Amino acid sequence: MAKQQVKSGDNTTRWIVIAMVLLVVVTGVVFSLMSQSNKENASLAALDGTKLQSAIVSTIDTANGSAITLNAGLPKTIDIWEDPQCPVCKNFEDANGGYIDSLIRDKKATVRFHVLSFLGDESVRAANASFCAADEGQYLDFHHALYAVQSSLENSGFWTNDKLVSIGKKIGINSTKFANCVTKGSKIDLVKTNYDSMPKFGVKGTPTVFINGKLWERKSPDFNLAEFKAAVEAA
Repeated sequence: MAKQQVKSGDNTTRWIVIAMVLLVVVTGVVFSLMSQSNKENASLAALDGTKLQSAIVSTIDTANGSAITLNAGLPKTIDIWEDPQCPVCKNFEDANGGYIDSLIRDKKATVRFHVLSFLGDESVRAANASFCAADEGQYLDFHHALYAVQSSLENSGFWTNDKLVSIGKKIGINSTKFANCVTKGSKIDLVKTNYDSMPKFGVKGTPTVFINGKLWERKSPDFNLAEFKAAVEAA
């Protein structure tokens, strides 16, 4: 009888231990998921309050590397070659993005964006998503959003397709068409064409900017808005 009681006690203890282990595991998983969710929300916090501006129809200029082109046919033309992961491209965008927007929205220049992808898989995904946003008429806002949340490390795992869809939603691109385009990689052919066109136009790095076909070479150590604006207005 005593042996039976000991065995029963052992079983009870065993189940208590198992239950405690399961509780610890489940709690850890829950906290991990919550932590991941919080990190993702924090990473997109720079986009809080962003509202889509009016849509702008773009075209794909096959004669110029299949660039995303806004205001095709105007006398003044700016070609911007950039990789979404490129930190120096972010510096250029931070300094001159607002001015370039005004040139586009006020129809003062044709601007061709050559979205490159030579920095790795995340650049490929971001470039694909950029072409998807262009189909929505929202390339400019998505372009700004990518640089606003750009990771400090290239290929850090930040730009998954799901995260790129979330970036779109965060700024107001909510269509199923956009989400499907991003997740299915529907614009990969255009991404490749942009990358493959670099040698033809003598582009070896990013950012590279041409104003009316002439390479813009900055004089200042940073991307000075006044200097860039003067170069555009003088062209």
